[in-house]
Amino acid sequence: MAPENGSFVAEFILMGLTDRPDLQLPLFFLFLVMYVVTVLGNLGLMTLIGLNSQLHTPMYFFLFNLSFIDLHYSSVFTPKMLMNFISKKNVISYRGCMTQLYFYCFFVISECYVLTSMAYDRYVAICNPLLYNTVMSPKVCCNLMLGSYLMALSGAMAHMGCMLRLNFCDANTVNHYFCDVLPLLELSCSSSYINELVVFIVGGINIIVPSVTILLSYVFILSSIFKISSIEGRSKAFGTCSSHVIAVFLFFGSCAFMYLKPSSAGSMDEGKISSVFYTIVVPMMNPVIYSLRNKDVKSSLRKSLSRR
Repeated sequence: MAPENGSFVAEFILMGLTDRPDLQLPLFFLFLVMYVVTVLGNLGLMTLIGLNSQLHTPMYFFLFNLSFIDLHYSSVFTPKMLMNFISKKNVISYRGCMTQLYFYCFFVISECYVLTSMAYDRYVAICNPLLYNTVMSPKVCCNLMLGSYLMALSGAMAHMGCMLRLNFCDANTVNHYFCDVLPLLELSCSSSYINELVVFIVGGINIIVPSVTILLSYVFILSSIFKISSIEGRSKAFGTCSSHVIAVFLFFGSCAFMYLKPSSAGSMDEGKISSVFYTIVVPMMNPVIYSLRNKDVKSSLRKSLSRR
């Protein structure tokens, strides 16, 4: 069936991470292990939070949503990526490519705002502990998540709407391992000026606004931490925040490198490497850096295992 964008392209060919045959099988097993760890880690964390009432707090409510996003986020393109490692021809249909693009944009923007909500939660917990239960009420938490998903929906719709207006003529080889915005724009035979403008505006809003919000939150958090007299209290506060800072830096840094640099700067191969961090590494590491180092999660896990 012909695509509905007025072009002659019915399918795209994904180049993948590398075209070297000797690396295909090793990379297949590497990313298969990473995907299994991602699925088990995030699914296990969601189950643990859902089954243990002591984890029904704002912090773990956001962690539950983060794991939900990471689980689906990594599943948008990793199974297809694994198939491409062992396939002779890495083909994806036009509709499949557009669907992958939409859900990728939705989940990556959602993650930006969930990370922002988590930073705000830490800010309230450390800077205003006496007002924590009032400020971070269930209604506020739900509204923060609703806002996160609405921002993601609007961003994904903006990218999708602009992409559907483009014509794709003869070139159909995508220089990436999934259908991302910038590699698809390179294939368009019609003007992509509006699309590039949308990428800069939407990408800028969804990276800069959360980044600035997180940065301000941590400025106030650090100010409060330095006012704590006990060394034990300071180290505990630093320990609570350090994991989040590392994950935020890894996620937002790689996203900014990919989307906020001029199109002439660097190559798409560099973009692939940065994409691996925020599409594969971060979803795999989030359950570790946010939860497995957490005493409450370890305690709940031991209790759940002891019941058996």
